[in-house]
Amino acid sequence: MQPMPYIDQHRERFLAELFELIRIPSVSTDKAYQAEVRRAAEFLRERLLEAGADHAELCETGGNPIVFGQKIVDPAKPTVLVYGHYDVQPADPVELWETPPFEPTVRNGKIFARGACDDKGQMYMHVKAFEYMVRSGTLPCNVKFMIEGEEESGSAALPAFLRANQAKLRADTLILSDTSMIDNDTPSISTGLRGICYLQVEVTAAARDLHSGIYGGAVYNPINTLCQMIAALKNHANRVTIPGFYDDVVELSTQERTQLAQAPFDAQAYMAESGFYALQSEEGYSPIEGATIRPTLDVNGIWGGYTGEGSKTVIPAKAYAKISMRLVPNQTPEKINQLFTDYFQHLAPPGVRVKVTPHHSGQPIVTPMESVAYKAAEMAYQTTFGKAPIPQRGGGSIPIIPLFKEVLGLDAIMMGFGLDSDALHSPNENYGLFNYFRGIETIPYFYHYYAQLVAKLSK
Repeated sequence: MQPMPYIDQHRERFLAELFELIRIPSVSTDKAYQAEVRRAAEFLRERLLEAGADHAELCETGGNPIVFGQKIVDPAKPTVLVYGHYDVQPADPVELWETPPFEPTVRNGKIFARGACDDKGQMYMHVKAFEYMVRSGTLPCNVKFMIEGEEESGSAALPAFLRANQAKLRADTLILSDTSMIDNDTPSISTGLRGICYLQVEVTAAARDLHSGIYGGAVYNPINTLCQMIAALKNHANRVTIPGFYDDVVELSTQERTQLAQAPFDAQAYMAESGFYALQSEEGYSPIEGATIRPTLDVNGIWGGYTGEGSKTVIPAKAYAKISMRLVPNQTPEKINQLFTDYFQHLAPPGVRVKVTPHHSGQPIVTPMESVAYKAAEMAYQTTFGKAPIPQRGGGSIPIIPLFKEVLGLDAIMMGFGLDSDALHSPNENYGLFNYFRGIETIPYFYHYYAQLVAKLSK
């Protein structure tokens, strides 16, 4: 490929466009932002056309619109499908942001804003890389974009859309950037992600809140009971106690664990980046293994009773918690949801009633490292970083990726350029300027090498 002066010449515009997109508060989990979500979709449709797409449209769904765009340079050439999402998490708690969450601010070489990394910054790299290839006449493949607006709220409309539009979305490989790499000096490619089960539990002990002086000591307190039940879900070795929870877990071989351990890990730096006081993991596994290749169970929120200013001496009628479980290959959300429900009800004493409500879920995935597309991604990182990327399992979940495999037969190439320290879903989310522009520089090399390797195989 030729040098990339076009990217340098348009650097300020590439950044200004991203800032304009970030300023749109496209929060998909709150219906109050529906108009803003649609505005973000319209923005992307227009930018795809300006970048050189032959066609771009908003595809209506039962939820938020999906942005679809494409450029077909030659039907005989391979086609790359780009996936991303334009919706973002809520900014709450807003008071913990150092600068307004939807007003991108650059500090210390990083863009601070909601969606800066997840996923507006990473997704928009693909739009600008596409523009560069079109304008420089170096686009070697057909390209299709499918950018959704419900990833942060469970992608409810996407499965039906995929099944109804298989011909429209037909491609040879899938690429996305919604994951991270090790650090700016150590590129990596995500080769797997954990699945997820997310649910809410409700414990009821009475028909109404009760006076703690009159009834305290004589009745069940649902908050106390809920805490005891939650505590019983894990043991001293930090293992989940749900019967059957580990039955389907695929244990990695010593060789596989050694390969994944090639990634540099500084425990002190890891703690300092996120403000941890200490690390803990499942007995027999390192903290980084606990965060990537092992299943987990975590309480994400717990509430009940009176939490306002001052005091109110009540025993609440109900207590609630939100709980998530990260899953590894061979575990299925359906089975784990049922195992959890059965065990949680078993833990309940006879004086309370328990309700378990599943929310969203997703399958764990592992992508093949021997594919042509994976090799092209390796070569792309090697070109721009000067070193081969390290394969890395990701601890997070992108529930839609297994559906791409099931419906379209496509494995995902996860070329993430974010960092674990980017505070995703938290106040002061950020994304490095280095990472944004290095992504725009690296993605065109993926297309170049992918087309080159496909051509060699076809001879």
